[in-house]
Amino acid sequence: MPREEIPPGTLDLLILKTLARGEEMHGYEIARSIQRVSEDVLQVEEGSLYPALQRMLIKGWVKAEWGATAENRRARYYRLTAAGRKRLEAGVSQFRRVVQAITRVIQTA
Repeated sequence: MPREEIPPGTLDLLILKTLARGEEMHGYEIARSIQRVSEDVLQVEEGSLYPALQRMLIKGWVKAEWGATAENRRARYYRLTAAGRKRLEAGVSQFRRVVQAITRVIQTA
């Protein structure tokens, strides 16, 4: 089955939710987790992932530290901040409202 594009405006939400599980993760781990949890429907490309992580760093939603992977490669590990958790809660609420509205429109059409 083909992979679907991530709807505009939801990548930050997916990344924040992935990090909310409590683990520090590097970018590749974040992308793989989203792909796995979505049962291979969603795939995050590097060209979208790293700019999104950089935006979230600037906004204070995530923090990052350099570390080494299990393969001893240098990687930046990200974790959720309190501001990121607050943004996640607001984003989930907004997303649910939009999905409910779209569902109402589709069901009445």
